[in-house]
Amino acid sequence: MLQRNPHVSQTHHDAVTMRELRTTLFFSVQDQVGALDECLHALKAADVSMTRIESRPSKVAERGYDFFVDIDARTKELVECVVEEIKRVKIVRDVRIVSSLGALESLGGGEGSQGLDQQVPWFPRKVSDLDTFAEKVLEMGEELSSDHPGAKDPVYRRRRMEIVQKAKEYRSGQPLPHIDYTEQEKDTWRQVYTRLRDMYPKYACREFLHVLPLLEQNCAYGPDNIPQIEDISRFLKDCTGFTLRPVMGLLTPRDFLNSLAFRVFHSTQYIRHHSDPYYTPEPDCCHELLGHVPLFADPNFAELAQEVGLASLGASDEDIEKLATIF
Repeated sequence: MLQRNPHVSQTHHDAVTMRELRTTLFFSVQDQVGALDECLHALKAADVSMTRIESRPSKVAERGYDFFVDIDARTKELVECVVEEIKRVKIVRDVRIVSSLGALESLGGGEGSQGLDQQVPWFPRKVSDLDTFAEKVLEMGEELSSDHPGAKDPVYRRRRMEIVQKAKEYRSGQPLPHIDYTEQEKDTWRQVYTRLRDMYPKYACREFLHVLPLLEQNCAYGPDNIPQIEDISRFLKDCTGFTLRPVMGLLTPRDFLNSLAFRVFHSTQYIRHHSDPYYTPEPDCCHELLGHVPLFADPNFAELAQEVGLASLGASDEDIEKLATIF
């Protein structure tokens, strides 16, 4: 259910640039006393201010750490100066530039650096950055394609727009939207749920079969009720740390995978058209809640999903396509 749109990244990049003119450096260091101090002294020597720093166990330096540092350096010359100062630190094993400065030219590599000749695509660094995905759906969302079963049903379209609008307005930290589903929507859910519930014992994996009864007990899963994503999100968070957030429609592969890095899964809340309950050309709440969601309560699958998400951060378009295919 993932597709690529070459125009989306540029639009998003422009929006972020207008909101946050900053430069982010990535570097890896060996774990030893005073390691970070030496790198920060390099920033001081270049006469720049640091506005944020994050760390994680390194995948580059053995027994070391990776650091993401935001600096107040808005010209190519100043960034070059900072990079050169950090490269002089002997314990640094890798230096890369991650920038939301659209005007920043790419810098050439050198000893102790990798990939400086390539601009790293923008990626979210905190959960609230996922708010920028709110209106970046590729298909469906507010509009329906001509082959959608509900395309010519004005009542369905109005109802769908009402639900989509809630996802569009949602921001991190707010309560997840509550949807009062209609009897017709519940009937569509009932048909899908009953059919799948009969098929799961034969086709679903052991982990899925273990979680489904827990969702029925804790999140009101059942043939006569469409569960609310707020209840499911709380349950997942207790199980594996995953949470849900609403989405208008189909995300780009990059945005979908990037969200997994934060243990966040985007879920639609509208349901397929009642005229054809066993078919939908797009994700809907049946697809999300009865297909994807249960395995996010499994610790092993949740860890794998996050690893795929982490690998997608700043990845090339080619690697994103490979990761999306695997997932």
